[in-house]
Amino acid sequence: MELAHSLLLNEEAYNQLGEVQKAEFIFEWLRYLEKLLLATSRNDVREKQKTLVEQLLSLLNSSPGPPTRKLLAKNLAILYSIGDTFSVHEAIDKCNDLIRSKDDSPSYLPTKLAAVVCLGSLYKKLGRILGNTFTDTVGNILKAMKSAESQGRYEIMLSLQNILNGLGAAAAPCHRDVYKAARSCLTDRSMAVRCAAAKCLLELQNEAIFMWSTDLDSVATLCFKSFEGSNYDVRISVSKLLGIILAKAVISKHPGTAASRQSIRRVSLEEVLELLGTGFLRGSSGFLRASGDMLKGTSSVSRDVRVGVTQAYVVFVSTLGGAWLEKNFAAFFSHILSLASPSHPKATQTQIDAVCCRRCVSFILRTTIGGLLGEKAQLAAVKDICQAIWKLKKVMDAVMSDGNLETRLGSTDVAASQHMLVCALQELGNLIHNLGTTAAPLLQDSSTGLLDSILSVILHPSISVRLAAAWCLHCIAVALPSYLTPLLDRCLERLTGHKSSPEAVTGFSFAVAALLGAVKHCPLGIPHGKGKIIMTLAEDLLCSAAQNSRLSAQRTQAGWLLISALMTLGPAVVSHHLARVLLLWKCVFPASPKDLETEKSRGDSFTWQVTLEGRAGALCAIKSFVSHCGDLLTEEVTQRLLPPLPCAVDLLTQLSSILKMYGSPLKTPSVVYRQRLYELLILLPPETYEGNLCAILRELAADLTAPDIQVAASTFLLPPLCHQDDLLILSPFLQETDHRFIEEQLLLGNGVACGSLEYDPYSIYEKDVEGDSVPKPLPPALSVISSASKLFGVVCAHVGETQRLLILEQLLDSIKHTKGARQQVVQLHVVSSVSSFLKYVAGSKGCLGPEEMKRFALTLVMGALESPNPLLRCAAAESWARLAQVVDDGAFTAGLAQVSFDKLKSARDVVTRTGHSLALGSLHRYLGGISSSQHLNSCIGILYTLAQDSTSPDVQTWALHSLSLIIDSAGPLYYVHVEPTLSLIIMLLLNVPPTHAEVHQSLGRCLNALITTLGPELQGNSTSISTLRTSCLLGCAVMQDNPDCLVQAQAISCLQQLHMFAPRHVNLSSLVSCLCVNLCSPYLLLRRAVLACLRQLVQREAAEVSEHAVMLAKDSREELTPDANIREVGLEGALLILLDKETDERLCHDIKETLNYMLTSMAVEKLSLWLKLCKDVLAASADFTAVTCVDTMQEEEGDKGDDASVLTTRRDEKSHPFTNPRWATRVFAAECVCRIINQCENANSAHFDIALAQEMKKRDSRNDFLVLHLADLIRMAFMAATDHSDQLRLSGLEMLLVVIRRFATVPEPEFPGHVILEQYQANVGAALRPAFTSETPPDVTAKACQVCSAWIASGVVSDLNDLRRVHQLLVSSLTKIQAGKEALSHLYNESASTMEILAVLKAWAEVYIIAVQRHKNHRQPLKTTTCLEDGIRNGSCSSDGLLDLVYADLGTLSRLWLAALQDFALLTLPSEFASQLPAEGGAFYTAETSENAKLHYYNSWALILHATALWLTSTGFVVADPDEGASNLSRPVTPTSMCQGSSSGATIKSPEDVYTDRFHLILGISVEFLCSLRSDATMESITACLHALQALLDVPWPRSKIGSDQDLGIELLNVLHRVILTRESPSIQLASLEVVRQIICAAQEHVKEKRRSAEVDETHQELDEVSLLTAITVFILSTSPEVTTIPCLQKRCIDKFKATLEIKDPVVQIKTYQLLHSIFQYPNPAVSYPYIYSLASCIMEKLQEIDKRKPENTAELEIFQEGIKVLETLVTVAEEHHRAQLVACLLPILISFLLDENSLGSATSIMRNLHDFALQNLMQIGPQYSSVFKSLVASSPALKARLEAAIKGNQESVKVKIPTSKYTKSPGKNSSIQLKTSFL
Repeated sequence: MELAHSLLLNEEAYNQLGEVQKAEFIFEWLRYLEKLLLATSRNDVREKQKTLVEQLLSLLNSSPGPPTRKLLAKNLAILYSIGDTFSVHEAIDKCNDLIRSKDDSPSYLPTKLAAVVCLGSLYKKLGRILGNTFTDTVGNILKAMKSAESQGRYEIMLSLQNILNGLGAAAAPCHRDVYKAARSCLTDRSMAVRCAAAKCLLELQNEAIFMWSTDLDSVATLCFKSFEGSNYDVRISVSKLLGIILAKAVISKHPGTAASRQSIRRVSLEEVLELLGTGFLRGSSGFLRASGDMLKGTSSVSRDVRVGVTQAYVVFVSTLGGAWLEKNFAAFFSHILSLASPSHPKATQTQIDAVCCRRCVSFILRTTIGGLLGEKAQLAAVKDICQAIWKLKKVMDAVMSDGNLETRLGSTDVAASQHMLVCALQELGNLIHNLGTTAAPLLQDSSTGLLDSILSVILHPSISVRLAAAWCLHCIAVALPSYLTPLLDRCLERLTGHKSSPEAVTGFSFAVAALLGAVKHCPLGIPHGKGKIIMTLAEDLLCSAAQNSRLSAQRTQAGWLLISALMTLGPAVVSHHLARVLLLWKCVFPASPKDLETEKSRGDSFTWQVTLEGRAGALCAIKSFVSHCGDLLTEEVTQRLLPPLPCAVDLLTQLSSILKMYGSPLKTPSVVYRQRLYELLILLPPETYEGNLCAILRELAADLTAPDIQVAASTFLLPPLCHQDDLLILSPFLQETDHRFIEEQLLLGNGVACGSLEYDPYSIYEKDVEGDSVPKPLPPALSVISSASKLFGVVCAHVGETQRLLILEQLLDSIKHTKGARQQVVQLHVVSSVSSFLKYVAGSKGCLGPEEMKRFALTLVMGALESPNPLLRCAAAESWARLAQVVDDGAFTAGLAQVSFDKLKSARDVVTRTGHSLALGSLHRYLGGISSSQHLNSCIGILYTLAQDSTSPDVQTWALHSLSLIIDSAGPLYYVHVEPTLSLIIMLLLNVPPTHAEVHQSLGRCLNALITTLGPELQGNSTSISTLRTSCLLGCAVMQDNPDCLVQAQAISCLQQLHMFAPRHVNLSSLVSCLCVNLCSPYLLLRRAVLACLRQLVQREAAEVSEHAVMLAKDSREELTPDANIREVGLEGALLILLDKETDERLCHDIKETLNYMLTSMAVEKLSLWLKLCKDVLAASADFTAVTCVDTMQEEEGDKGDDASVLTTRRDEKSHPFTNPRWATRVFAAECVCRIINQCENANSAHFDIALAQEMKKRDSRNDFLVLHLADLIRMAFMAATDHSDQLRLSGLEMLLVVIRRFATVPEPEFPGHVILEQYQANVGAALRPAFTSETPPDVTAKACQVCSAWIASGVVSDLNDLRRVHQLLVSSLTKIQAGKEALSHLYNESASTMEILAVLKAWAEVYIIAVQRHKNHRQPLKTTTCLEDGIRNGSCSSDGLLDLVYADLGTLSRLWLAALQDFALLTLPSEFASQLPAEGGAFYTAETSENAKLHYYNSWALILHATALWLTSTGFVVADPDEGASNLSRPVTPTSMCQGSSSGATIKSPEDVYTDRFHLILGISVEFLCSLRSDATMESITACLHALQALLDVPWPRSKIGSDQDLGIELLNVLHRVILTRESPSIQLASLEVVRQIICAAQEHVKEKRRSAEVDETHQELDEVSLLTAITVFILSTSPEVTTIPCLQKRCIDKFKATLEIKDPVVQIKTYQLLHSIFQYPNPAVSYPYIYSLASCIMEKLQEIDKRKPENTAELEIFQEGIKVLETLVTVAEEHHRAQLVACLLPILISFLLDENSLGSATSIMRNLHDFALQNLMQIGPQYSSVFKSLVASSPALKARLEAAIKGNQESVKVKIPTSKYTKSPGKNSSIQLKTSFL
């Protein structure tokens, strides 16, 4: 390939190649030539021009393929544009001659096409230079078109587009001729030709004025015709043409000369809209014919025309732009709304049609209003929509109030208004959903009456409107969580008050259900008590349903709907109502089959309707329970759920007979009942309905083959059963596009309805898969089939094999016995069910059953593999492989593959060949290389042949797709085939016509799979690898030039793979250029590919990518995307603009990721750019903020320095790169600012040092530092924190917090002693103030509290008066929360109040901690210096001022802090203590919401603990708080109430008790936390906890507590030891050691105290000894072994222990043994062994003395017990070969403690205890070391005798004590002792 890299073609090298290589060689040369020509000087080009032209023109005769001819034409044009143009006319003549040639053979066609393409390219590049030759050329081309086939027509259209582009206005003489030709091509049978014609006409309309003036009507009609039978690409192209022409017609200013020549009429907006409306409502049939059809009542516009016109509307408005839409919104909106209800009185609109029509209207509104308008304009649009709703409501009211309800006009008006209302309500909901809390002012504006308008139409007679209104309320609640509870209350109130109106019952129950569905989207939730109200109301509705037959159905439905929706609130709420729900569930079904029979004989049609409605509702409620409250499904609950199930199945089997009895009114209710039951059974484990499996299976089979189902809706049944990758070959139909919402209806086919809410009202509370759009359940008749086929898979896998066989046989027969269209439907249902069965069995590793089963399954799948429905073939191929997977037998799999081989060899029809080629691919996917390479070879051979079958693009597509699956699954086995496969792919890429885009897409997938297979080997330098790599790059280049967007997407993902494996070989510049060009493509999949690739590139080379993008933009090529302004704002800005416009979630995620990677690697270098981008995004919404700023300035009079002007001045309205960005984009920008600050923190220190920054900036002006942008940072934080959007306020406050924390200590060089942030205090105050208003949500207030405390604690402001402004905000919050959990807002869940209260208390805690620290720090140096005059208290300076500010509220705060800590202590108790917790909850949480509240306590307890400890320290534990009893809380919350019973105040505690309680509370929480540190425990919590302990031990009283209670001290030391071992942070280790020091001091103080009270000297020594030994032990265990094993140190420690062992004092001895116990267990032998060697023998000697010196008191007894424990530890830690010796020493000591039967009776309790202790230990040690035991006893008869006597004595005493013993409960105990002692 290197030989191809020259200016002239290397003909010598070229002639030596084979045919395929020649084509490759030529393409490579042309690619290289294009780059070379642009880089070569004009003179060099002219020198070689003649030869080069000859070479290029000679290539025309060598049958160049499509990509080659395109490149050839491009090079020819570039050559003439750079070199001389003398010979260009000869070239044009030569091309024209080639076109005129009479040779019509297929081999000559490529030459003709290449000539056509060359002409287009030459004229496009050279334009008017070519003079008048164009008339002959155009004439010649148009003449050729008459006889051309589709490829020719396609290329001619594109060539004409290029000619028109090059010539501009000069082509006027040919305009009419071209127009005429393109008209006929616009309705061509080939879709590619239609697209090309649309492009040609789009070029033509730039100059041909007649197209958008005189001929406008005929152009529109032509476009409508073009939509008929169109595909997605045609709809995109033609709608673009139509939209742009109509937009031009509306806004054009006609030039005067033209106006005088032709009488051009000005087209008004109304006419244009009417024109589009005609297409939408009447299609392409023309007005007269349509009217005739309408009068007959048969008209129905074909769906593709309607969808095409819908897209044209969107293009029309998008072309005119957002500003135009804003101006003309009213006219546009009313026109679009009118489309939803055709005004022709005779037009009958079926339900299906109406739903599809509404979808189209919704799509137009969503895309234009939602996509083009900024937030401000959207708010205005909301008002207009409200007006429209009010108008439609009035129309309805007028009709409903008319006494004569039979009035014909009335009912059509209501019918007409209903669809308009549904569209208006849905758009209103979507708009508010997207506006979020920025829509709050609208809802507060009473003149709009937004909520009233929605609530008023909830009573509309149409169920669709009621549901749409309910959904609209759902959207409002999600957007504005503060409205959720009030709306719920209003709806519940209306529902309770209007129980006798059927509309109100259904309407308001829909609304309540929709609002309950919104709760899961609102983190702040709703008050817990609402659940009870709703449950009671639902019960009431169900119980009263039977009282009034007019309302029975509605009340029943409403009751169950409310219960179903209630389940979505989750276990916390549902657990309280579960018993009542289960009771209702039990009562809704008859108790036995007999009762069901009685029911059948009694009811009538109406009662059965109501009964089925009720039972379906109950099934739905239980389904909702199972899916949302899985945690409550305990064994017991499941048992209570099951009893009604058999009865529900019984009713299912009876439905057909009930239907026969009562006729059609029961048809829909029975279908709904079936569907609900199936859905519930799918969720339950099959074991729960084991007894009914066969009955269910029979019903399912009947459903799937029912004779009355006429519609084959494969597009919703089969995709879940196909593999996702295989769906790609089924045209773009099933692929995701921006128009999926409307394209879906074409997918389903004309007879099938789109999904819509009225088909299943119960889906209103479910979360929709597509985010914010309305749920779209399919009609029951379709969804029941879907559920049935899913359930069939499960049930069939669990019935017996004979039953399974029977059913399969029955299903096969039902396919055979039907004919025609019915047969297709049945086959579809049966195959989908069997696929679902195979999928389930494969997933659960089950088995298929007998041989017969295989045969049946095979017959079935085989039939489907040859079905004309491509989707069914796709599903069948998947099942084919699943079948092989389930049977799991090599021979069977080989047999299956052989069947496909044979079929493929013999069959000639497309259907069989496509089906079986995919079957082979699927087999490989699930079973690897099917175990033999020979198999692989035959597979590949067959697929190669099929891939080259140019007569059928479908066969090529499927074969290549299958090949890509095989490449993927074969892995390394495929290496041998890589080369031939690659050359096949390249050959096809160079020869398959561009009109067959689907073949190119499959080729792209194959190339992608090959690149993955080669992987990192692509980096290699060997010739073979180099050739492969070049071929891969060449393949990518061909695909990049393909006109089809999905093929371009494939090219990008291939290049992405190549860049991953061989980055050096991918040309980054051209790749980035390709990505930038497609950044705003109208094709979703292409945009996704672009972003996925960008995301990968910027992870490695962000800076390079960014530079290439900007360079590219500066070179300004015309095809660069107009939407993303890279030249001005760089790639980063373009991505931000794209993020703002994009709606696809996956794409938005990728854009954010890409920006994050770019920010991480470049923000520090390009600081100004990034900050400017973020600032522009945030400032673009300043028109909102200005108002807020002014309000916040209304401060008390002392605040004249608040600098309002700085905040409110708006920048002059110059052109802004970001126009009205959405709030979500602004939130992202605010998050980016925080990330930028973090990035700078890890970079140069000058970012946070203004003096250094200024100095470095002087040295080099390119230097840029964050601190120089501080004013901008504050401004951005202010703008965000005072926005209308709550999410943005949170981000703004977070940004402010980060700024305060990072810049608090940066000094201001001009004013020494001051910090740089001080000048912004007014801004900070103004940013915080709005967060403390009464209507602010708790999460914003909580965040603001955190910022307040950080600001006060930062020490930025030293002046107390200035500090008071922010301090005052915290004071106001404190006042608000003093009333505890009851006083706060009832808008949200109680846990939201908990969050706010704790945030306030935590903020105060932080301020108090800082105040105390500052007071301490200042106090120390001030002891010697004289203080300033104005010191306020204690003679200290203003450092005390802050403490004074807090001091005023300290009494209240301390009580609240203690209450919060007590709550926290209760909440952290293990679950087994749950029953002992207070029934009503704690001070700040309610019992029901305790789970949610825990999280908030975890976030704040540590600082509160520290503050409380400091406060207690400051009181010195001496003075009882004067306000102790008079608590302001509604319930006593101080820990004094901790131990009191219900009669509060019955016992009054002494101050000592109160302090003890408090001391233990703080100590308990600390120890609990530190001894089991969770992995998520923050550094802040651990440090705060240790500091709290330090503070506590700073004063005498707690120290005396610790000193006097040795156990407590040791426990604390153990805990601290663990902390030191598990946490490596030096600060934590130091803090822990400080507490250790304090504990030791406490012990020493205690000793001194004892001495002072003239205790015996020995005791002092003993305590001193214990403290010292404890300290030594802690030192040994926590210090590194390198230190503790230093010989001299170790010896001193050992000696100390030896000496202590000799001390007679029992306390010292016990403690010594305990401490040695822990040292002996130390895991590192280097530390523990020296102690064992030195001290074990001493201990042994001491214990052997026991026989001589009997223990006389419990202390002595304890010494022996501790000693034995130490010896036992020695046994366990000793090495294996020493253990026997140790046991032999230990056993005699233990046996010597035993007493025989005589002495046992008379022994003292001490000896008795010692005897029991020894016997118990022997029982444990004996069995473990039985061999040692036996040999010891055998060798010493004395020991044996003593042991036997002791055991006998023990048994006697047990017999005697049976009646009195409090330990022995059963006489069986003695037998157990006998058993245990039998090891002798």
